[in-house]
Amino acid sequence: MAGETGTDRPRYLKIADELKAAIERGEYAPGARLPGENVLAPRYGVAVMTARRALRVLTNEGLAESRKGAGFFVQAFSPIRRRGIQRLARDQWGAGKSIWSADEDRPLAVDRVTVEELVPPAHITRVLELGEGETACARSRRFVLAGRPVMLATSYLPYALVAGSAIAQADTGPGGIYARLADLGHAPVHFREEVRGRLPTTEEATALAMSLERPILKVCRTAFDASQRVVEINEMTLDSASYVLDYEFDA
Repeated sequence: MAGETGTDRPRYLKIADELKAAIERGEYAPGARLPGENVLAPRYGVAVMTARRALRVLTNEGLAESRKGAGFFVQAFSPIRRRGIQRLARDQWGAGKSIWSADEDRPLAVDRVTVEELVPPAHITRVLELGEGETACARSRRFVLAGRPVMLATSYLPYALVAGSAIAQADTGPGGIYARLADLGHAPVHFREEVRGRLPTTEEATALAMSLERPILKVCRTAFDASQRVVEINEMTLDSASYVLDYEFDA
């Protein structure tokens, strides 16, 4: 498409490409300061605004971060490797471990949590097969790592199923939601995850302290018990620069 490839590629993208290549070659280590717009502009013979757009490309892709009054720096944050299969194994949550601990040895913290009974959105009501007037227990959390918000998650469970259990409390105890569902006789035995990407809403970008121009990953997980009843739907919003989705399995 004209304006995107070959000699017609915009100057700011060409500058961004060269900066990315320099980062990949190790010329700028994690945490290193990148040349600012006032350095890049005369170097490439472009306007300051063009150089600024090039640097914004790097921040939107999660390769750099802007520090107010200090400039642009190579992103020092190492993305979380989310092990999509191992984290849901029963010997993980069944042993009282958090599913998040399967990802890597950098434990996430929850700095915001709300638990409420509500009438869920129509698509949640349909999948949970709730009748008219039936409610769900909605557990909303924000996860942070090293002070950086990385994920928002809301779990929906049939309220009639979990009322009075630790699932309806802020602290679900060892093993989390799935261990408590097992206590109730509804242990998850099958999961389905759907992943898609899009740009964040203003609310999502604010909650994740990220740019409106950087994509998010939307992960929706559905958990089924042995009778194939849907016992949980978890809608997650991930900062795409904070995660690598890792699915490892045998043929």
